Amino acid sequence: MAKIWVESYGCSASFADAEMISGLIVNGGHTLAENSRDADLNLIVTCSVKDATANKMVNRIKRLKSKPLVVAGCLAKTESKSVQRFSPNASLMGPNSIGKTLQIIDTTLSGKKKIELEDSDVTKTGLPKVRLNPVVGIVEIASGCMSECTFCQTKLARGDLQSYRLGDIVRQVTYEIQDGCKEVWLTSTDNGCYGLDIGTSLPELVNKVSEIPHDFMIRVGMMNPMYMPKIKQDLVKSFESDKVFKFLHVPVQSGSNKILHEMKRGHTAETFRDVVKKFREKFPRFTISTDVIVGFPGETEEDFSDTVSLIKETRPDVVNLSRYSQRPGTVAAELVQIPVAQVKNRSKKLFDVINKIALQNNQEWIGWTGIVLFDEQTDDMVRGRNFAYKPVFVEEPVKVGDSVQVTITRATNHGLYGVIAS
Repeated sequence: MAKIWVESYGCSASFADAEMISGLIVNGGHTLAENSRDADLNLIVTCSVKDATANKMVNRIKRLKSKPLVVAGCLAKTESKSVQRFSPNASLMGPNSIGKTLQIIDTTLSGKKKIELEDSDVTKTGLPKVRLNPVVGIVEIASGCMSECTFCQTKLARGDLQSYRLGDIVRQVTYEIQDGCKEVWLTSTDNGCYGLDIGTSLPELVNKVSEIPHDFMIRVGMMNPMYMPKIKQDLVKSFESDKVFKFLHVPVQSGSNKILHEMKRGHTAETFRDVVKKFREKFPRFTISTDVIVGFPGETEEDFSDTVSLIKETRPDVVNLSRYSQRPGTVAAELVQIPVAQVKNRSKKLFDVINKIALQNNQEWIGWTGIVLFDEQTDDMVRGRNFAYKPVFVEEPVKVGDSVQVTITRATNHGLYGVIAS
């Protein structure tokens, strides 16, 4: 039996995969190493969403290949030749092949290379897991998506939409809660299209999970705007449950309809505006998170100005800002690219706008008092979340899993700071 080191990067679906891989390792009789130094085999769950991320993955692969190595996740699937160039002896495992974890590990430990990139797992519910965070249960509700975005490698890695059965997900969430989780993340490549292939929907799932008779909170993960018009009314209603964080992650990517068309996003800037309006009308304190790509091929100054205007108008609380980067195998990688200096300049302008809005939004919470669930240990503090999923920090000692009454006394663009209310 071997000691296995597992590390993961990227989205919550990647972290969920890492938890299940770790669970299969332990169930298979191996142990999890505390660091790569003490391991007999290293396993890395990779992400390939951006150039910078892919470069980081390559650097980690180079460092980990001194021992038997398994490269799992999106980079293994989308850029297998590159991975093998940097680590010729590494075994490869795709995002939907984790049911073969033990076979791959045993083969690799015996000195042979094994490549399993084809989709082999019907569902990821019900698999054993070792949690990265003891109070947060990450539950994958589907694999793949229905989009064809011209800049994205994730579709190449995770394939077409395959929703998991509603009953299986509810059972998985129930298990997570009974096992001590105070918070559950419903995650997938695109939550918005959940169930469209099996005759159900995301609002129906949120309603069913909310009915589980335990004290816990639900974070509904990322959903693309394309499917929001179809489910919007029912989703707003499902968010009325006190168990659902008043938080949406809806990546708009651009404020220019021309660029959105080139990206094949399947939505317009108006779609995003309408979603933000509907949820904020219903819930006065509601956190909106979005993603924006600056410098997509063909983006003019006018297109960029449309994006800045959309952000100023909708005032999202969180904006994950990225400079466009070419990803191998995508349609946009073949287009004429915008000069790097121009992209950097636009990114800096928008970054300043985003930070100003985030600070102003957070300052509106000063004086608020309410329950905060502390759900994560950061480097030097425990971070909590209030009902709107705002990050909250206190100076008093608290433990992960505590729910306490907090009064907010100050704010930065990154979060809220307060004191425990007497």
